[in-house]
Amino acid sequence: MNFLSLFCAFLCLTPALAIWPRPQNLTTGSTPLRLSSTFSIKFSGIKQVPSDLSDAAKRTSSFLKTDKLQSLTPDRGASSSSAVHSARTLSSLTLKLNSGATVNSLSSEATQGLGTQDESYSLQVPANGGSAVLSANTALGLFRGLTTFGQLWYDLDGTTYTLQAPIQVTDAPAYPYRGFMLDTSRNYFPVADIKRTLDAMSWVKINHLHWHVVDSQSFPLIVPGFEEISQKGAYSSAQVYTPADVKDIVSYAAARGIDVMAEIDTPGHTAVISQSHPEHIACPDATPWAQFANEPPAGQLRFASPATTTFTANLIKAASSMFPSKLFSTGGDELNQNCYTKDAQTQQDLASQGKTLEQALDTFTQATHSVLLDAGKTPVVWEEMVLEHQVQLSNETIVLVWISSDDVAAVAQKGFRLIHAASDFFYLDCGGGGWVGANINGNSWCDPFKTWQKAYSFNPTANLTDDQAKLVVGGQQLLWTEQSGPSNLDPIVWPRAAASAELFWSGPGGDVRTALPRLHDVAYRFVQRGVKAISLQPQWCALRPGACDIDA
Repeated sequence: MNFLSLFCAFLCLTPALAIWPRPQNLTTGSTPLRLSSTFSIKFSGIKQVPSDLSDAAKRTSSFLKTDKLQSLTPDRGASSSSAVHSARTLSSLTLKLNSGATVNSLSSEATQGLGTQDESYSLQVPANGGSAVLSANTALGLFRGLTTFGQLWYDLDGTTYTLQAPIQVTDAPAYPYRGFMLDTSRNYFPVADIKRTLDAMSWVKINHLHWHVVDSQSFPLIVPGFEEISQKGAYSSAQVYTPADVKDIVSYAAARGIDVMAEIDTPGHTAVISQSHPEHIACPDATPWAQFANEPPAGQLRFASPATTTFTANLIKAASSMFPSKLFSTGGDELNQNCYTKDAQTQQDLASQGKTLEQALDTFTQATHSVLLDAGKTPVVWEEMVLEHQVQLSNETIVLVWISSDDVAAVAQKGFRLIHAASDFFYLDCGGGGWVGANINGNSWCDPFKTWQKAYSFNPTANLTDDQAKLVVGGQQLLWTEQSGPSNLDPIVWPRAAASAELFWSGPGGDVRTALPRLHDVAYRFVQRGVKAISLQPQWCALRPGACDIDA
């Protein structure tokens, strides 16, 4: 047997250390180590352990018992049986804050503001047994380290083990914003589905849920003071998010290190508001819809109307107050000018004020953003507000670049912080075929399907100067749900959305060859935890790293 064959045999019998996202610094050994039957997670030097951090430790302990994930090797670890069962045992994992650190709740740190969190941690797992040590400056850092610790272990006949002790990790994210966007307007998702998604996000260290909660098709969010919008705009009285639901989701997310950035898209994508407030919507349900909107139904806010501007500002104020996050998106994409050209009320309002449409949009934007700025929140907008319209935006505004990755440099040149959300890399709905009826040969507008490898290959600072690169706060993958609902949420998102999680935690330049075995592991572990992640390859390939590469 030659060296190459021996090396392949070694790879096929030794599971990858499947930490995802890839740590900044990782060293491992080759000593088997198993968890003691009495293994425990304990805290040291923390007088009052925050309840959400204690709960996180309990969840980790539970996963260590219930994951029951066999190593992804052809014999699923059987050939290591003797070494595993004679290995030394790890009795505990000790969590401690570094000297001088202040004890805060995990939830408060998760929502304290973009770029202010410290998610760094250090983990040492000794080869000779005893206790592992996880240390950090914050509860949030300890939580990220717990996530890593839970990924180290496999199961063999009821024994939880690793073959690669000692393990040392020193880690911190490359970017402060690592997100996932979920659209709950095109199709409704029960709270339980959102919570399961938040769990999965936390397992790969995604720290922002961009909740595109309403759109033209439905308005499921019950906003105090504006209840009539959801009463007439939700698909049904059962398909709504009450203030109690929002509080539940936000709290659940924060306890998993995730901040919830809600979006009320304006002034476009608002047709549904015409059901309760027809006076505020131009071209409601106009046909043919393609002349008035990017997708049906047509309808946009009459932003040239002072009454509509006041209405919208008050709506944004009320909705944003439901979310503790310092980020709130007002949208601003896909405005259809023809809708306003043919709307007599808009033309009358423009004439009476002596304004152009762009000037009226600027007045509208100043009003809606001022309520956010006054509340200490940062406005977030889609790229058109910077690249296509003449509106004055606060320097604090963050821009979501979605139409194309080619637009990133133009946004950066204007000096705005930005979040990568490019459809040519990060849209999870692309490649699903056309959903518009009476269109036999239709395809999705953003074909082809965006594989995890495509997202993983993205370079966040391509074509940017060093100074412009500093404006990048992170990125996200996105699910627009024209063709998605509760039945296919998990498989369309996972494990693909883990690609950007690693990209924006670890930084660019990762190797898809070495990433794939780890991502297989993520998918298999997700399934063990009740998330229906899809298979990335035939299981034969997943058990033989590299064997199914195109050049193998």
